[in-house]
Amino acid sequence: QAYSIARLVQEVVKAEMDETQGRLWTERTIGAIAQAFPDAEEYGNWPACDRLVPHAKVSIQLATTGQIESETTSMILARTGDYLRERAQYSEAEPLLSKALATRKRLLGDEHPDVAISLNHLAMLYEAQGRYSEAKPLYEEALSTRKQLLGNEHPDVARSLNNLAALYENQGHYSKAEPLYQEALLMNKQLLGNEHPDIARSLNNLAALYHHQGRYSEAEPIYQEALAMRKRLLGDEHPDVATSLNNLAGLYKNQRRYNEAEPIYQKALMMNKQLLGDEHPNVAITLGNLAGLYNAQGRYDEAELLYQKALLMNKQLLGDEHPNVAASLSNLAVLYSNQGRYGKAAPLYQEALAMSKRLLGNEHPQTIRILNSLASMYKAQGHTHKASSLSKQLPKKRRQNKKQKNNKGFG
Repeated sequence: QAYSIARLVQEVVKAEMDETQGRLWTERTIGAIAQAFPDAEEYGNWPACDRLVPHAKVSIQLATTGQIESETTSMILARTGDYLRERAQYSEAEPLLSKALATRKRLLGDEHPDVAISLNHLAMLYEAQGRYSEAKPLYEEALSTRKQLLGNEHPDVARSLNNLAALYENQGHYSKAEPLYQEALLMNKQLLGNEHPDIARSLNNLAALYHHQGRYSEAEPIYQEALAMRKRLLGDEHPDVATSLNNLAGLYKNQRRYNEAEPIYQKALMMNKQLLGDEHPNVAITLGNLAGLYNAQGRYDEAELLYQKALLMNKQLLGDEHPNVAASLSNLAVLYSNQGRYGKAAPLYQEALAMSKRLLGNEHPQTIRILNSLASMYKAQGHTHKASSLSKQLPKKRRQNKKQKNNKGFG
């Protein structure tokens, strides 16, 4: 139910309008596009969003030129920006989401549900870009606003709790993340029943936290429950299903269940490419994870190719300064170190370590992993002084724990 008008005809019609008519039709156009633009968080809406993006961009430009600021304008800014964020087009999404938030605050005040939505979505963008310190106050403000407006028991409050917990997890603050994940899961079950995509998301995130903490036996059944629920609710072909597959494969890989992990990684990779396109951060993550599996199996040539591809993709999509880029550099360094190619590994380790310290801090689990890996490489080379110097950079608690582990069985 669409039709096109030749560009020349468009220009003639617009030229015949006076200023009042032009503004009226601009406002009508903005309203029509805003109403037609669906929720981008629903994957099934993406084809419609994709068709409407060019029209939305023109409408936004018309609103800017005509200085038209309204709730409808803020809606089209927010929905377009959120779709671009979902598609990992972060540089295009940021000015739209920032402007949507500023516009809503001016028009609606700080205490409004739409303001909370804009705060949440801009925070999600910052988190995806690795800008955790910028995301945190926005998540906190969104949570506070939702509690004030909706009460302590509401699905949107549960979403904010889940998002703040995910941020804490990315920052390595696992003890802060766990109670928020559990609170969000309990709230979702009470409010939404036992079968809902938000419950599957909460289950997946809680399992991922246990996975990161090495609590594999707790993580596995929760991963499996989340995967089964997502397949029931969303179908077999959905990005959230691919995420669950990737996470479950990662757990199997860490448990050295390589034969189980590989086909699941392969399936997740194929799904991500089909559903999200060949150039997306989720594709890069799965490539890196599959490379890690090959590395663990000694399939170094296959691993190197995938690691390099993941690193290049991360840099192109996320920029040169991002935690995922630091992780990719470190992973490639581990591969070279495993092969005894220390001259190639050392500069990658050093770059990854410096980046991780800048972006995540000295006490983040990723920083500590890179420190330990680099120290192990120096030790393997016989550079005990360098290895000892790096070990001293570990946080005090980590050094004590490492000493206790090393002394275990000798008491």
